[in-house]
Amino acid sequence: MTRRAFLFAGLFDWLLFWRKRFIRIAGTRFQIVRHGEDRRHYFWVHGNERTAHDLLLAHMKTVAGRAFLVENSVRNIPIGGGTLDPNRMFSRTGAEKNLRSQNQGWTDAQVNAALDALDRDRGRFLETVLPKNGKLLVALHNNGPGYSVNDEVPISDAVSLKNAELPHEFMLCTMRSDFDLLSKAPFNVVLQNTAPKDDDGSLSRLTALRGIRYVNIEAGLGNTAGQQAMLDWLEKALP
Repeated sequence: MTRRAFLFAGLFDWLLFWRKRFIRIAGTRFQIVRHGEDRRHYFWVHGNERTAHDLLLAHMKTVAGRAFLVENSVRNIPIGGGTLDPNRMFSRTGAEKNLRSQNQGWTDAQVNAALDALDRDRGRFLETVLPKNGKLLVALHNNGPGYSVNDEVPISDAVSLKNAELPHEFMLCTMRSDFDLLSKAPFNVVLQNTAPKDDDGSLSRLTALRGIRYVNIEAGLGNTAGQQAMLDWLEKALP
């Protein structure tokens, strides 16, 4: 190896080492895990959903893409001395509803300060997290007894319930072409490609509104096998 090639290789390794390893929004950090080319993006947002967290970290060792994982151990994130559900931070309207619900003693000034902090960071945050050029964004969630696919059926544009006896295992997608492929699987799948009028600030609503390919894979906490099966199917079925 020539001296120039040696120096270039060293510079390349240095640049790889110093690539940003996290991003922030309103004071909360998200770890960035990279593996191979930027093929797909993966997202984990609720810190108490540990089954999804562990599954995603293991999955990133076998697939090419970028994963974004909240640095938190509970469901809500701290903001302005209060709390916020981080899956309600993707619009000002949705964030305001959630902030007022969770922080009922707050003044309007406190609510607006938190909303302004989100607004300052949201554009840059989404520019990093949302994939470009028709690539896929995959979110992983764990649910509890109070939520299942049955809650999504009435507000969905299309439904395929191949595993109705296990309503806590399901996939929610925003593109008809992805739904057509996923609905061939032995799983529950719903399509929501029309953004609902009620803006709840969720990532699924945002991606539907922007026409971004998005799939949320839901399974009960502790159900690693069920969530893994759906994730494996997705990786094989979707382009």
